[in-house]
Amino acid sequence: MRHLISMKDIGKEEILEILDEARKMEELLNTKRPLRLLEGKILATVFYEPSTRTRLSFETAMKRLGGEVITMTDLKSSSVAKGESLIDTIRVISGYADIIVLRHPSEGAARLASEYSQVPIINAGDGSNQHPTQTLLDLYTIMREIGRIDGIKIAFVGDLKYGRTVHSLVYALSLFDDVEMYFVSPKELKMPEDIIEDLKAKNIKFYEKESLNDLDEDVDVLYVTRIQKERFPDPNEYEKVKGSYKIKKEYVEGKKFIIMHPLPRVDEIDYEVDKLPQAKYFKQSFYGIPVRMAILKKLIEDNER
Repeated sequence: MRHLISMKDIGKEEILEILDEARKMEELLNTKRPLRLLEGKILATVFYEPSTRTRLSFETAMKRLGGEVITMTDLKSSSVAKGESLIDTIRVISGYADIIVLRHPSEGAARLASEYSQVPIINAGDGSNQHPTQTLLDLYTIMREIGRIDGIKIAFVGDLKYGRTVHSLVYALSLFDDVEMYFVSPKELKMPEDIIEDLKAKNIKFYEKESLNDLDEDVDVLYVTRIQKERFPDPNEYEKVKGSYKIKKEYVEGKKFIIMHPLPRVDEIDYEVDKLPQAKYFKQSFYGIPVRMAILKKLIEDNER
């Protein structure tokens, strides 16, 4: 694996290999001992869009492994403000670092960057397209909290049209056995048709719903997403669907599912839910550290062979 651009670049076996390595990284983290697994290596975080968890968790992961970090987040103080192209930026930075994490608002930007980089590129989100490392930490959360991925029933709630985390995770789950999916969204934010057709071709069971009350009682995971204002071309369209779903304490109490969310949340999960045992989204965020440690270690080692 030279780059990590899309979940379509890796198969089930490689996913499980990364999850297994992440478990080892989590155990090493729990020892509190300093690690030197990537000592002398440099990670460059190149973010053309805002980020808190993804950028900081990657930087934390690299430092936990004993490596160093350089970062580009303020575009106004970089050569991008002077009109430098993504291609030239990547060509330059790949001469400074051993691995690059890239977030960009344009779909396909990470793939393009990988064609010009001397070092591995990790896609940290390209528009509404893919966010593979979020998917891997989501799978790791399911594995750790439920104990399996095969055979789960998962409900995706909210913005299924523009949600890149959802698109990546749906594809990854389609590689596992006997997974059932529920898609709960307003009509304006339905899952894209190409993903629906892909699921049909693979004979994956899925159900499209508009109400949370239509979910089966034995759903294992409630995966909640925020309605992403920044993805809407027309602000009026956003106003029509914002606040479509809000997960409240009364709805959650007594349910068996765990609740996941890629964060940040706005108003789609009530703060009272945080106190319930079903709420796993902050633990999910923590799991990003061992998973991204595993990814950094694997990509750098694979490219040195």
